[in-house]
This record gives sequence, C-alpha cells and structure tokens, in this order.
Amino acid sequence: MKDQSLTKQIGEKLKKLRHENELSLDQLSSKCSVSKPMLAQIERGASNPTVNTLWKIANGLGVSFTTFIDDEQPLIKKVNRDEIEPLFEESGKMKVVPLFPMEPGKSFESFSITLDLDCNYHSNPHPEGVEEYLFVEEGEMQLVVNDLSYTIKKGESLRFTANYPHSYLNHSPSRCKALMIIHYPSRHR
Repeated sequence: MKDQSLTKQIGEKLKKLRHENELSLDQLSSKCSVSKPMLAQIERGASNPTVNTLWKIANGLGVSFTTFIDDEQPLIKKVNRDEIEPLFEESGKMKVVPLFPMEPGKSFESFSITLDLDCNYHSNPHPEGVEEYLFVEEGEMQLVVNDLSYTIKKGESLRFTANYPHSYLNHSPSRCKALMIIHYPSRHR
C-alpha cells in the first residue's frame, strides 16, 4: 500500500475490517460512537479521520490504532519520521507520527508525538489492559489520567494504564516532543 495516500489506505482497511467482522455501517457506528456518514466517508477515502476518530474506530473493532496504517513489515526497517504522513487531532495541536505499527506476534506499536503550545488533547479510555509508555525528548507535558496529574519533562518517562480517560496537555512556553509506545494485551494482536 505504499503508493497510495494514507486517507485511502485507512478507508480500505476500515472497509475490510468491517466486512470481516460482518458489521453494517450502522452496527459499526454503534460500536465506536462515530457517525454512519463519517464512517462511509472514511471508507470511500473522502475524509481523513482525526486521531480521536481513528482511536474510537480501533477501540470499537478491538484492533490496534496502527492496524489502519501498517504495511507488511520487512525483517529490518529503518524509518525517517519526516517522511511519514502524520495524523492530527481536531485542533491540529497534536501531531502523531506512526513509527512502528503493530506486527504479527508483537503486542506494541510506537509513535512520535508533538504537542504544540496550548495543546489539550483528551483521549477516550482504551480497552482493559492497554498500557502507554511516554518518553519526553523535548519540552514538557502534563498528563492527566483519571483526574491525577503528572508533569513529564525532557529526559523523563512515564507508564500508565490507559483504560481511563486521559489527557495530554502542553501549557509550557515551547512545544513538546515525545515517543509513545502502546502495549496491548494479547486479545488486541
């Protein structure tokens, strides 16, 4: 799928997964809390989903986030994050670059994330057993998990259980760059 746009790739994978799960657009809409028209637009490649929308769909289908954006993986893969098409949350203040999607037999995926100034990204809870690992490379962020707040600065890392509402905030004077690893329990592989 390397020669097609990310929007089209996401649409094709969504349609394939929906058919494999024998779900109508109405049924999938109910499972993931994304409207039927939006799902249809994504499947046709007419709409590029936001990070939040893609998470809702992934959680509704019980698959990893990168299920929609991964290609078959070679034995060795070198990535340049500047060459990967990023995804953005609704306000455009959080950029997510998928570095290594989940592969067969592996239970994690990794991302580079950038939080611009005044970023307030709120994530819905992930399924039970999902963990996130954050490694701040530049700047600092505030992470709020189930109403508990943590500040993570350059050189610091944090692991948390992600089946609670959580938010990534940047109220510092500069942008924040971090690496994120998401670990899934065996049922999400």
